[in-house]
Amino acid sequence: MDLRRLVALLMVLLVVQLGLVSFSLGNVVFKVQHKFAGRLRNLTEFKAHDARRHSRLLSSVDLPLGGNGHPAETGLYFAKIGLGNPSKDYYVQVDTGSDILWVNCIGCDKCPTKSDLGIKLTLYDPASSVSATRVSCDDDFCTSTYNGLLPDCKKELPCQYNVVYGDGSSTAGYFVSDAVQFERVTGNLQTGLSNGTVTFGCGAQQSGGLGTSGEALDGILGFGQANSSMISQLASAGKVKRAFAHCLDNVNGGGIFAIGELVSPKVNTTPMVPNQAHYNVYMKEIEVGGTVLELPTDVFDSGDRRGTIIDSGTTLAYLPEVVYDSMMNEIRSQQPGLSLHTVEEQFICFKYSGNVDDGFPDIKFHFKDSLTLTVYPHDYLFQISEDIWCFGWQNGGMQSKDGRDMTLLGDLVLSNKLVLYDIENQAIGWTEYNCSSSIKLKDDKSGSVYSVGAENLSSASPVLSGRIVTFLLLLFAMLHRFT
Repeated sequence: MDLRRLVALLMVLLVVQLGLVSFSLGNVVFKVQHKFAGRLRNLTEFKAHDARRHSRLLSSVDLPLGGNGHPAETGLYFAKIGLGNPSKDYYVQVDTGSDILWVNCIGCDKCPTKSDLGIKLTLYDPASSVSATRVSCDDDFCTSTYNGLLPDCKKELPCQYNVVYGDGSSTAGYFVSDAVQFERVTGNLQTGLSNGTVTFGCGAQQSGGLGTSGEALDGILGFGQANSSMISQLASAGKVKRAFAHCLDNVNGGGIFAIGELVSPKVNTTPMVPNQAHYNVYMKEIEVGGTVLELPTDVFDSGDRRGTIIDSGTTLAYLPEVVYDSMMNEIRSQQPGLSLHTVEEQFICFKYSGNVDDGFPDIKFHFKDSLTLTVYPHDYLFQISEDIWCFGWQNGGMQSKDGRDMTLLGDLVLSNKLVLYDIENQAIGWTEYNCSSSIKLKDDKSGSVYSVGAENLSSASPVLSGRIVTFLLLLFAMLHRFT
């Protein structure tokens, strides 16, 4: 089998694990689709996705939307949500690395009009919605987002946003408030239509990758920590707690994404690094097959362009060069007979006919407060043919200058684990879990505890092919029904 066919087979193996997902947001449901579902990708495209994403995660923002960076292109998952009254459908990227919800608007300059993802793009028109209102620059949302009045603000002027990314792409526009429509969860696996009011960005101008059709979407739905994010808006309105969890199943293709108070399983946590734009945690050491790596004492220091980020929007896992080299040397020392070769000038691969879990070491990342993240060989190794495997670890030293000192843990290490983001208590935790089973969350208003599980559907949607699964995302901390 030649290299091209090997790479193609690997993409099939990766893509078959992921598919269309259905979220429920607080008593609410909306659907999320993996952007690569049904589409053959090569190794370079996965790496390129991460590289573009990281350039935005590491970039500055012209107008500081909570001091947060933004992801590249479409991220790994996108949702179909309803906006306006009457409601129209929009496909937006779901991402923990960004804050605001924004969509492309009517009259937009250089906004994409078509997408290679097989979805119909729609431009949002505030004038066509009876519930839409423009947010002025002296509105509380605007002043809290920017920590005060914008320069030259007058009451009739809109609250504008202008984000410039590290790869040169940008999005600019103004904020509006309008109805968001979901299917509200009324009981175990029971739903009904529900509406909420959320302030979001109306995109008037896009440039760079945001204006191309390759992986274009209608916008981005951020689950970041800033006050401008949807989860923060709902929390400030007393609708929901600022906590969510996800469990991505790369064995059966299912999973769960839940917002609210997690009751079961119990999850131990580690504190977040304060005053960071992303979900950063304190890593203490790395263990390879029982051997603790000898690393510089400052390699995991937190700070600007440093530290450890937990990011489900990234495909692989990126380590500072000194960490990468030490880890790979220790892994190879346990298999000295391996003959390594490079695929696409990026991935280290080898031939191995045995059980990788028997022949390769477990990797353990140790964090503050004694929390450990264990990554097994079948997680960090990709099989691209019957006996050809590749490492998923990536050398951060080969990335952009800003990203080479960061540790970024993506889906490679997060799959098959229930990951909890407790924003209220500034903590992140995880536990190994069967993501095709169920979890339990508590409704703060009624005190009821509900089981939430993942469901695999049998066929694809009319416009999106590929393996389809169902994700339920519930806001059980709802104090009032959306009106």
